[in-house]
Amino acid sequence: MLTTNRLRQQLAQKQTVFGLIASVPAPIMIEVIAYAGFDFVIIDLEHVMINPETVEHMIRAAEQSGITPLVRIADINAKDILRVLDSGAMGIVIPQVEHKQQIEAVIQAAKYFPIGQRSMNSGRPGIFGRDNLVDYMERANQEIMIIPMIETVQGVKQIDDILSVEGIDMILEGAADLSQSYGVPWQTEHTSVRQALDHVQQVATSRQIPYCAIPRQKDQYEHWQNKGVHAFVLGDERGIAFRALQSKLTQFSATTRDK
Repeated sequence: MLTTNRLRQQLAQKQTVFGLIASVPAPIMIEVIAYAGFDFVIIDLEHVMINPETVEHMIRAAEQSGITPLVRIADINAKDILRVLDSGAMGIVIPQVEHKQQIEAVIQAAKYFPIGQRSMNSGRPGIFGRDNLVDYMERANQEIMIIPMIETVQGVKQIDDILSVEGIDMILEGAADLSQSYGVPWQTEHTSVRQALDHVQQVATSRQIPYCAIPRQKDQYEHWQNKGVHAFVLGDERGIAFRALQSKLTQFSATTRDK
C-alpha cells in the first residue's frame, strides 16, 4: 500500500540512513534486514532471477516490517517498471545509467500525468480503488523515488547532463562495475575510480541530490561522512551471510584442530 516514503523524509532531513541489496528471493530475508535496523532495502532484479509474485511478497514484507522497499530493475522496460510499482515498490533503481534519456524514460514509466504516462490501475498501492484515485496518483508522483546508478566511464562523463533531469531523488554509486569500466576490475580503491566517485558526489551535492555510497571498509565510510554523505548501502545480504557463516565455522573448526 502506498504510504509516506520514509526514506525520502530521512534524506530530506539529512539523517544518516543504511540500506542493503536483497539478493535472496525470500520475504523472510526482508524481515531479517528490517528488524536488524536497516532503513531501506534494494530488491535486486538485475543480477538475480526473482519471479513477480515473490517480488510482491518481498515488498509486502518490507511494508509490514517498516523498511522502505526499492527495486533495482534489470533494464528499462516500461511494463516491468509498471508491475514493480503496482506491487508497491517505493522507488526504482536504474543500473548502468550513461545518458539522461534513460532517466527520462524511467520517469515516463514510473510517474503519472502530468509528469509521466504510467498506466493507471486501482491495485494494491491504491488500496484497490477504496480511496480517491486522483489523490492516489498525486501522492504516488510525490513518493516514488528515481535513483540512477553511475557505473561506467561514460556515466561519469555525462553526470552533469544526467543530473540535469528534474525528478532524481538520489544517486547511487557502482564502484565495482566502474572499476571494470576503467580497466582495473575490482580495484575499487584505484585512483581513477575514487576520483570518478568523488566527482559524481560533488556534482550531485551541487544540485542538492543525495549521494548514496557503498563503503567496503571503515575508512571509506569515514571518507564519505567527511564529505557530508548521509546514505549508505552496506553490500548485499548474501555476502554478509556468507562471511558470517565462514567466521562462525572457522571459530569452532579452529578449536577442533587445536585439540
